[in-house]
Amino acid sequence: MRKTTIKKSLIIFLALIVLLYVLARIFGPEFLDRQFNSVIHPAPYNISEEAQTLYQSFDFVSDLHSDLLLWKRDILKRSDYAQQDIPRNIEANMALQFFTLFNKVPAGLNFESNPSDSDQVTAIMILQGRPVNTWFDLTERVIHLSETLHQFAKDSNGKLFVIESKSDLTNYIAKRKLDKNITAGLLGIEGAQALKGDIKNLQRVYDAGVRMIGLTHFFDNEVGGSAHGMNKRGITEFGKQLIPEMEKLHVLVDIAHASPKLIDDVLAIATKPIIVSHTGVKGTCDNVRNLSDDHLIKIAKTGGIIGIAVFEHAVCGTTAKAVAKAIKYTVDLVGAKHVALGSDFEGAITAIFEVSGLPLVVQELLAMGMSEEDIRLVMGDNVKRVLLKNLPD
Repeated sequence: MRKTTIKKSLIIFLALIVLLYVLARIFGPEFLDRQFNSVIHPAPYNISEEAQTLYQSFDFVSDLHSDLLLWKRDILKRSDYAQQDIPRNIEANMALQFFTLFNKVPAGLNFESNPSDSDQVTAIMILQGRPVNTWFDLTERVIHLSETLHQFAKDSNGKLFVIESKSDLTNYIAKRKLDKNITAGLLGIEGAQALKGDIKNLQRVYDAGVRMIGLTHFFDNEVGGSAHGMNKRGITEFGKQLIPEMEKLHVLVDIAHASPKLIDDVLAIATKPIIVSHTGVKGTCDNVRNLSDDHLIKIAKTGGIIGIAVFEHAVCGTTAKAVAKAIKYTVDLVGAKHVALGSDFEGAITAIFEVSGLPLVVQELLAMGMSEEDIRLVMGDNVKRVLLKNLPD
């Protein structure tokens, strides 16, 4: 009798565990998405006619960093929360969004110092019901997320394109001149820990469509030190091997989140333009995350571009004016040809505005006296130019 009671209790317990998991699968992903990707100033926005007209005249608005693919959401459908999706991107005249694959982040996340021995993304993968091989393998994780963008493009009825080459981009630009109600994505990785210290995995993620790799994220890894890591070291032997191989494949090198020493080491060996996909600048917001004037100047000398983010810790403010101030500072220092947007939308941040708020930045830049030509460069033409020169054929 006692064995029967224990058996029944065990069955009930297991049934409860299964029920809790099912409920977590149903409600958990959207709950996390809403909690982590909020907006200080949600739409609609009060934008001047001058700024709106100028913004809509741009044929190529581009943003260097979004983590949208991490969240288990149908990005082809409009959401009433978070910061962007494909319908909102199209309405916001977004020609090209870089979708950068957020693949590992430690527990107790902070800006100053993080170990690498834990990973909160594993729980997200399990909760979202992602394939089992993505739960603990970072390379499989980014390949799977890359595949989701390609599937969304197939399901979009010609509204979403994936850019992997110069010819892809050239053809897409031609299509968009005839129809602005389309948009595109380019795949990147946030943190080369996804390669697991194995150069063979570079080819694997390239074959999956990745065309930009951020060397570090919030912790030191096999490539080098993070601005938020424990040691903040320079480049490793694997990193010295990786950079030339990335350049051979025409994969852009992104040094967002890199330690100052790693930035110096990369600048010393890189032969192609360096990207900073999302950052702030010490000249307007001095913290460990942001770039010094010296680094901004050296990055510009490579022909690279610096993407300015849209969250408070990047720009030391909670308005579009703070974003514009960082842009204007960087333009004045290194020239308009080296500055871009790098929002960090959907990156577990509280964004200052959602994607439809980008004209607010144009409005503020006009008020600061920036020319329409320079604003056009910052809002997307710089990204287009660099990609047309540096993507694979």
